[in-house]
Amino acid sequence: MATTEQPADGPSMTHPQIMKALSGLMLGMFVAILSSTIVSNALPQIISDLGGTQSSYTWVVTAALLSMTAATPLWGKLSDLFSKKLLVQISLVIYVLGSVVAGMSQNTGMLIACRVVQGIGVGGLSALAQIVMAAMISPRERGRYSGYLGAVFAVATVGGPLLGGVITDTDWLGWRWCFYVGVPFAVIALIVLQRTLHLPVVRRDVKVDWLGAFLISGAVSLLLIWVTQAGDSYAWLSWTTLAMTGGAILLGLLFVYVESRASDPIIPLRLFRNKTITLASAASLFVGIAMFSGTVFFSQFFQLARDESPTMSGILTIPMIGGLFVSSTLSGQVITKTGKWKAWLVSGGVLLTAGLGLLGTLRYDTPYGHIAIYMALTGLGLGMMMQNLVLATQNQVAAGDLGAASSVVTFFRSLGGAMGVSALGAVMANRVTHYVQDGIAALGPKAAAAMGHGGTAGGGIPDLDKLPAPIREVVESSYGHGVGDVFLYAAPTALLALVLVLFIKEVALKSKPSSQAPASASASASASEEPAPAVRA
Repeated sequence: MATTEQPADGPSMTHPQIMKALSGLMLGMFVAILSSTIVSNALPQIISDLGGTQSSYTWVVTAALLSMTAATPLWGKLSDLFSKKLLVQISLVIYVLGSVVAGMSQNTGMLIACRVVQGIGVGGLSALAQIVMAAMISPRERGRYSGYLGAVFAVATVGGPLLGGVITDTDWLGWRWCFYVGVPFAVIALIVLQRTLHLPVVRRDVKVDWLGAFLISGAVSLLLIWVTQAGDSYAWLSWTTLAMTGGAILLGLLFVYVESRASDPIIPLRLFRNKTITLASAASLFVGIAMFSGTVFFSQFFQLARDESPTMSGILTIPMIGGLFVSSTLSGQVITKTGKWKAWLVSGGVLLTAGLGLLGTLRYDTPYGHIAIYMALTGLGLGMMMQNLVLATQNQVAAGDLGAASSVVTFFRSLGGAMGVSALGAVMANRVTHYVQDGIAALGPKAAAAMGHGGTAGGGIPDLDKLPAPIREVVESSYGHGVGDVFLYAAPTALLALVLVLFIKEVALKSKPSSQAPASASASASASEEPAPAVRA
């Protein structure tokens, strides 16, 4: 037997009651996002101190995204079976343990391993925040509170790089405190959650689909390892590529087979008979690519193409975060008043595509005023799409599938981020090396000899202060052009997300929390678009 929280039928919670109950949850969400963004501006310094390469740079980010992606469906399923409050607290503890050890890292391998642990905890916090909120608040009202979560996301996203930059630039702290600083917030969140989050509990028999969790984790891991290493350790067209992609496909097919027979599948495949859930999941995949490419590669652009400090690197990204903050908050408030959400998704897709396309023109000497406008457009688009794709999905399912359905969308967003960072990181390394070689060749043989590995030919992160002026300009130009190429390659994925949301049918938002709505009502919402089997009791 296990416990799972279900608010009893009765009068809806008041706004102050909801805000009190969500206070610890939003603090936990703040910790999750902070851990993802605080290292972004510190990474060039971290990788340099630990003797890492561009591949290591990518994997420090990808490792956390990978574990978060693989763990998200499991967290979602567990939330349908066990105490949501307990699961949030467990994920916070996992995050704290990973963070403390990450701060003690002596090499990039140790750091990457700790980031895996962090990612498992962050995956729980990210998925469970949406799930707990949906258990208490009706879809119609949820837009308002999704806006608050979006605001927390924006504050943590802008505060993380700024805080990370300040910590890195402060001699008596150093980059290791980027991992330690989130620990007090997590401890406070644990205490606040214990005191404020109270949901009635019922008991039922459960069975966790561990085999399904293993298969999907293996498939995703193998695919991301291949994307990261292809073109470097082995050719894109090689036996290694065939073996790894074939293995990922095989594991994926086995996962589908296991899920189709499992009594309590980690991802109920019948959910995808609903067109909205399928389209929202696919759109989230492409939104994830856009979202994480912005947060990861801007730090390299400002620090390596424009020679800004880690602190200034964070400050200069404020237009993107400001756009995200405004659009997520505003869209949430308006959706609550009108019950209409599709126009926000479509508008977000248009702005995101335009922003990334314009960022594709970046060069090391692009005027900052232009960059700020491009970043603001990207942020506005992200804010309109991220939370509202989850909202559209939650509006389609019964209470028993709420956790699984919510985590599906989060899973695909994380998967897109992990794949995007891996693939675009490989593109970045390749293009920068190419541009450096061309630039050095134009300067002549003596410049090539002075450059040596120079930080890029050997795969490392360059120290601009140690490079002669002509070569330094070549490296800055190469990184500026390389990051521009990354955004140019990311822009079509935003366009695909836009095309997908155009086909989502808008369904009126329900006026009761998912956990209070009758199963038949929830099931009928799903059936309004695609016939689906009856929801399990």
